[in-house]
Amino acid sequence: MAEQQGLVHIYYGDGKGKTTAAFGLAFRCAGWGKRAVIAQFLKSSPCGEVAAAERFPELTVLRSKGIHKFTFQMDEAEKAATAAECAALFQQAVELAQAREARLLVLDEVIDATHGFLSLEALCSFLDHRPAGLEVVLTGHSLPEQLAARAHYITRMAKEKHPYDQGVTARREIEF
Repeated sequence: MAEQQGLVHIYYGDGKGKTTAAFGLAFRCAGWGKRAVIAQFLKSSPCGEVAAAERFPELTVLRSKGIHKFTFQMDEAEKAATAAECAALFQQAVELAQAREARLLVLDEVIDATHGFLSLEALCSFLDHRPAGLEVVLTGHSLPEQLAARAHYITRMAKEKHPYDQGVTARREIEF
């Protein structure tokens, strides 16, 4: 049955809206009474979408802990700790999605995590063996060929203009 197929979505690029689109799909799923698990990699600061998701019993949000720097600002010890955190978060998200019989699993910023913090091979293996009917969303800035080959939807968010380029920092309620 087509509506029960578990397909793979990728939202990637340097444009705004990848996380917003992924959460939007989770809210849609919850609106139909289905469970969704959202795991946010490389993010731990407060944000509005997590606060909103906590209002829905169908949504479970898992987040990285203690990450307060961009990855390019981390020293080797911080990178090692972040890699361990990403591996544990990935395992927890996969197990929870299976245990809760989730309809949707969002792996936000997981593509970026595969650049030194999470095994791309482990992610591909999961996609190849995911439970039937589990829809999966991946977000990040790049599009590795191995992930593109496994995706059913690929949406590229391209920045044409952004206030950050004029020195405007991320704004509460709009960017986070």
